[in-house]
Amino acid sequence: MEIHFETESLQALGEAATFRLSEGETAHVLHPGQIIAYRGASAGRADRLMDVKGMYRKHKLIRADLTGPCEFIAVLPPGYSLKPVELQTGSDLLYDYRHLFYYTDGVTIQSRILSVKNMLITRDAIKMKFSGLGQIGLLTEGHVVEAALHPSEPLYVQASSVIAYPENARMELAVYGNHLASQHMSYHWKITGLGSVLLQAGRESRKLEDSLQNESLFKRILREVIPFGGVFIK
Repeated sequence: MEIHFETESLQALGEAATFRLSEGETAHVLHPGQIIAYRGASAGRADRLMDVKGMYRKHKLIRADLTGPCEFIAVLPPGYSLKPVELQTGSDLLYDYRHLFYYTDGVTIQSRILSVKNMLITRDAIKMKFSGLGQIGLLTEGHVVEAALHPSEPLYVQASSVIAYPENARMELAVYGNHLASQHMSYHWKITGLGSVLLQAGRESRKLEDSLQNESLFKRILREVIPFGGVFIK
């Protein structure tokens, strides 16, 4: 499957991606309402009811199965990016199903129940593991960044920015730095293991944008200096 992104469009106004499927290729699109144009045989698109698991995870009822040869254009929400991921043999990454935009034939999906500790911080009970030979597309805020893990040297990553991590990873909630740093930062995952984690780079950009545009210097100083100022001073 070939994907072309419309680089001329402004990220702030949304982005479009053109998908080209060859003969026999099939893509399962979990947000069919984002398809704005289609070229191919009418029978090349078949919308189906998702299974109960898919309905619950995506809060959607319908998925679109598109079979080549065909071409279609899908639009992305403003500020979001689409990241194609080619699955590798032996990959053990666990994903948040809500980020899944499409997957191709040959991809199998298994659910993994999280520990109670992880449920509390992620507000999610299940992560999904994709395996097989194929491709998945992740819809994320901003671009996707890949960070390597080390078996003993921890990597601290902001909990809300993580979109995928290895099943073998050892994770615990933590903060780091001196007293002032740890007091004002959001919770992070302290991760060790093999492989890498995937992060969405735009998750916190809106906070910075609001800070630069709307906050006075005095209010910003108060938020940073006063304990829990970020909570009480809006």
